[in-house]
Amino acid sequence: MNTAIPDSLTAAAEEIEKLKKTIHYHSHRYYVLDNPEISDAEFDKLLRQLIDLETAYPSLITPDSPSQRVGGAPAGGFARVAHLTPMLSLGNAFSAGELQAFDARVRVSLDGQAVEYVVELKIDGLAMNLVYEHGRLTRGATRGDGVYGEDVSTNIRTIRSVPLVLSETGGIPPLLEVRGEVYLPRREFDRLNTLREAAGEPLMANPRNAAAGSIRQLDPRITAERALDISMHGLGTEEGLGVTTHSAMLEKLQALGFKINPHYRTFDNIDEVAQYCESWAEKRVDLPYDIDGLVIKVNSLAQQRLLGSTAKDPRWAIAYKFPAEQATTILEDIFVRVGRTGALTPTAVLRPVRLAGTTVSRATLHNADFIQEKDIRLGDTVIVHKAGEIIPEVVAVVESRRTGQEQPFIMPASCPECGKQIVRETGEAAHKCVNPRCPALLREGLIHFVSRDAMNIDGLGPAVITSLLEAGLVKDAADLYTLQPATLAVMERMGEKSAGNLVKAIAASKEAGLSRALFALGIRHVGAKASALLARYYGDIDRLAVAGVEELTTIGEIGPKIAESVVNYFADPDNLAYIGKLKAVGVKLTEERQEPLSQELASKTFVLTGTLTMPRKEAEALIAACGGKISSSVSKKTSYVVAGEEAGSKLDKANELGVPVLNEEEFLMLVQKPQA
Repeated sequence: MNTAIPDSLTAAAEEIEKLKKTIHYHSHRYYVLDNPEISDAEFDKLLRQLIDLETAYPSLITPDSPSQRVGGAPAGGFARVAHLTPMLSLGNAFSAGELQAFDARVRVSLDGQAVEYVVELKIDGLAMNLVYEHGRLTRGATRGDGVYGEDVSTNIRTIRSVPLVLSETGGIPPLLEVRGEVYLPRREFDRLNTLREAAGEPLMANPRNAAAGSIRQLDPRITAERALDISMHGLGTEEGLGVTTHSAMLEKLQALGFKINPHYRTFDNIDEVAQYCESWAEKRVDLPYDIDGLVIKVNSLAQQRLLGSTAKDPRWAIAYKFPAEQATTILEDIFVRVGRTGALTPTAVLRPVRLAGTTVSRATLHNADFIQEKDIRLGDTVIVHKAGEIIPEVVAVVESRRTGQEQPFIMPASCPECGKQIVRETGEAAHKCVNPRCPALLREGLIHFVSRDAMNIDGLGPAVITSLLEAGLVKDAADLYTLQPATLAVMERMGEKSAGNLVKAIAASKEAGLSRALFALGIRHVGAKASALLARYYGDIDRLAVAGVEELTTIGEIGPKIAESVVNYFADPDNLAYIGKLKAVGVKLTEERQEPLSQELASKTFVLTGTLTMPRKEAEALIAACGGKISSSVSKKTSYVVAGEEAGSKLDKANELGVPVLNEEEFLMLVQKPQA
């Protein structure tokens, strides 16, 4: 039962301040110290009283009120804000030897002074910068390019472990810029993916990506629904904090009410540092969150200032990165999936095993040659890892554990979906179903059509597409645009609201443009990069449809194989009829035309690193349109390195070799300006 509402503004203000302090106290004990003093029901009652008071006296609502953690109205976007002190990245070490080399550089630079190191777990999340003025949170921003980030203050306030006001017992500084890592605990990651799977939505790849996506939600109410956490580990600008070592700074942050990771240690010997780092390679699987290494910092702040920084990273700190994690398990079965091109892909069914923070029960086997080369058999003990930290892959067989009961795998002679004979073309690694009416081709083609790099239709996942096909509601992608909410609402797990939202998402994708539409068509050999190039050059699908091989190959990065595939696609009357259906339902098959710029950059080699705001495939297409080439590694022959957020070792290499580094704005100016 709620308490009576005071009948004066002064009395209400006093009661609100009292409630805010009480709630902040109990929130800190629950979300930071993990040591609550009251029950959830009692906490909810206090919060309800506060909300009732603020509803009665809205002029008394402040940004630091606990009621603001639930999230407000959706934002139109995130403003670009400058950090008070730049947020530098870290150099990497991958072995004890590289840590010793780092230690030697530090000691030489400090002219033989004694050195103490602080070692902290490197939580795999999203770097965040918080600013407090006179003890109150005024801004939260992403790292961005290190100088400018995105203002995500509203979303940051929804994270319960972020103090909205600092603890008075910590001696509040007038200005404090504090750095940390926003992350998603594994349990919450698994919960969200379970919900997405049930809704037929694409699964999140890993907790780090999920955290980044959650903090960048335009609707803060969505962020508030996800149990994000934060761990603080550093400072930017500060006034009056009064500490002389990094370890003392961590203790001070904890006293101010911040959450810090408890596993930090201090050492005065680099060999002990290396041993501590290596000890976490196996222990990390027992943590409730993901880490991808540890961070080693010189403890003395005075020595940190003496050592200084390069343009990109401090000389007094380095990140020790774990090698790619592997696990051993049993290959229990192999099933074959038919993709949108008809290619048959064998997939291993594994005895579930924990790997890189997730439970793995499937792994790709690529094709028959891959299985034969590695001599993979049913019942084998195999070693798996995550290719690119995302896709599970079998890397080797543990032959010493064979019992003689293992069975060789033979690719099926007929398609598992339609029963038609499969073929393997000369020079091709894949076995294929060439039946154009194979239900798998339609299903996988639709899944590709709605995927993120194609038409990007949110909520239309594999499970929903399968249901639509089984119900006979669609026969091709054009039919998606004729669906009505009333028709969808009767489907399993599809209520009236979900059906309405899905129809709106499908309708919105009509404006995706020619580049995405071309990729969505699934033309053989035409990926997202080639689609972007062709869309910019022709601007209209009708112009592209009449292009010949010779004309197409004059476009940079469009070779004979792609050109022939495009010509063959548009020579098929069925494909032209399909495109006509897409036009009839209003799908936009045009885009602003931009012929290739002159080839002044034809001899230039670009390397992309870090996260850009534009899709990477779009950046690659811009480079190709200018005649430039793209490389995956940095060398003396590299012309430019384009560095986005969280750029890593490639940026370090560029600085070491003196290769010009461009931020995203500089890159766009270079590739889009008219060349002489």
